[in-house]
Amino acid sequence: MVPRMKKVSFAEFGGPDVLHLVDAEEPHAGPGQIRIAVRAAGVNPVDWRIREGQKLGAHPIELPSGVGLDAAGVVDEVGEGVEAVEAGDHVFGEGFNTYAEFAVLSAWARMPEGLTFEEAAGYPSVVETALRLIREVGAQSGQTLLVSGASGGVGSAVLQIARDRGITVIGTAGAANQDYLRSLGALATTYGEGWVERVRQLGHVDAALDLAGSGVIRELVELAGTPRKVISIADLSAPELGVRFSGVAGSVPEALAVAADLISRGKLHIPVEKSYTLAEAAAAHIDSRAGHTRGRRVILA
Repeated sequence: MVPRMKKVSFAEFGGPDVLHLVDAEEPHAGPGQIRIAVRAAGVNPVDWRIREGQKLGAHPIELPSGVGLDAAGVVDEVGEGVEAVEAGDHVFGEGFNTYAEFAVLSAWARMPEGLTFEEAAGYPSVVETALRLIREVGAQSGQTLLVSGASGGVGSAVLQIARDRGITVIGTAGAANQDYLRSLGALATTYGEGWVERVRQLGHVDAALDLAGSGVIRELVELAGTPRKVISIADLSAPELGVRFSGVAGSVPEALAVAADLISRGKLHIPVEKSYTLAEAAAAHIDSRAGHTRGRRVILA
């Protein structure tokens, strides 16, 4: 009898109602991969963007499809050619269809001591994205980086990584998240009417990131002085204004190593705002799409 498991899947593109918890065959680790018993999976905006059928420049999605990229769990199968990891190890990383009881990972690292599975699942994609954005926008030590929509997972990572590199960060978020941004070392201000002037009062902007897709590209270009110093991960219309849309993943193994190092040194902490069960995946997507997250959302398997 073929082993079965529970996983979240969708057979057509659409709203959160297309997500269903189904019985499926367990996946197996191929060469250079590992399989984990999933303890927690990270919820990322890219998950619901893919589910909606948005064109993100990634590989085509074949339906029916699973959901999820990030996970933390216990290794239970090691593929050919994989070394330095064995069954029973606790790892976090990135793979395929991670909203499931078992998932295959293509990149992973050992979980830092003291980190829970729930916390660990929130790091892989957001740290990769944060590292990629800081590199692509060219922010350097001694400069000031403006982050629009700074209180979510990617914003939380950008703020802490940038500060560790000597970059001053100005972050915009809702009124309820101002103290949170300040706790991460950012100069904080609210969005809404007059926000551009409030940013100017906090300092000169050398580069800017749009993490929320709230229609602020023109203002970010104005503050940074040139479209070349602005990058968006949330506004698909950004290229119309000469601003780069960055949606393709970079080096995940590097990101996991950086995350583990920063966490171990006490320089990176991203709180988990809310956890969901596999059966509540649709609710997780609704909440993620609504924004205003402080930190991360995860699904417990």
